[in-house]
Amino acid sequence: MVDLVRIGSGDLTAAINPLGAELWSLKDSDGRELMTDADPAYWTGHAPILFPVVGRPYREIIRVDGRDYPMAQHGFARQSTFEILTAEPSRATFRLTDSDETRAHYPFAFALEISFSLDGATLAVDVTIRNTGDGALPASFGFHPAFAWPLPYGHDKRDHRIVFSADEPDRLREIAKDGTIAAETRASPLDGRTLHLRDDLFEHDALVWNDIRSDHVVYGAGEGPSLRIDFPDTPMLGVWMKPGAQYVCIEPWHGIADPEGFTGDIRDKPGIFDVPVGGEKHIALRVTLQA
Repeated sequence: MVDLVRIGSGDLTAAINPLGAELWSLKDSDGRELMTDADPAYWTGHAPILFPVVGRPYREIIRVDGRDYPMAQHGFARQSTFEILTAEPSRATFRLTDSDETRAHYPFAFALEISFSLDGATLAVDVTIRNTGDGALPASFGFHPAFAWPLPYGHDKRDHRIVFSADEPDRLREIAKDGTIAAETRASPLDGRTLHLRDDLFEHDALVWNDIRSDHVVYGAGEGPSLRIDFPDTPMLGVWMKPGAQYVCIEPWHGIADPEGFTGDIRDKPGIFDVPVGGEKHIALRVTLQA
């Protein structure tokens, strides 16, 4: 039995797994689940935290100062047990720090804190990445929440859409067969600012906006309750599901998979940011249930 940390407000309840500091459940005031059903026939994830890389490194290796280190897709945070720093009625904070195990994959000192808080109908997720070492800390970070598709408000799956807050005229990045980023791009499937959701959009993996202009999207059926997802600090966005599943992932990223054949240093990997010695990087996500 998984020992989840639970928080609540008058409008929402949330449950977080210390393994990965992963949001497992988000329910409305009537107990209706807004997250994935985690059907193992498709994908058992809920909302993994992506750190210190986003996406798949080429051959699952990162390179630091001429040395190779094994690094799985999306990094190791999602498979690491976080320390519970606080567990209050409406707020919980989790921390992961470097260890002998993490340094075998990523030779840097860090502290990663994830704070979840509920205020009315809004879930706030606040991330702090601290550099506790003696050199610059190169890293990426991403959110990967899987929301119920359809949402539990009586509308057909085919009625659901994602509406972007700004025009997104750019072509999308393509995912190569090995999970890296292909040189080719694909035409945007947006109708104006609207992505009309259907399974066949994802037959070739995720939709990837490499330079997102929007700072939030609204996901829902156009009538009834919807979810507003705000991501003010992340310049990339992925949207993904496995055809046939009952979820859609809306994934704000500060980082991306390696380009095909990339063999450069981690510092040259697309989407990497540097946290200076003694410094911090803050990244926020907000999920609001709108009537």
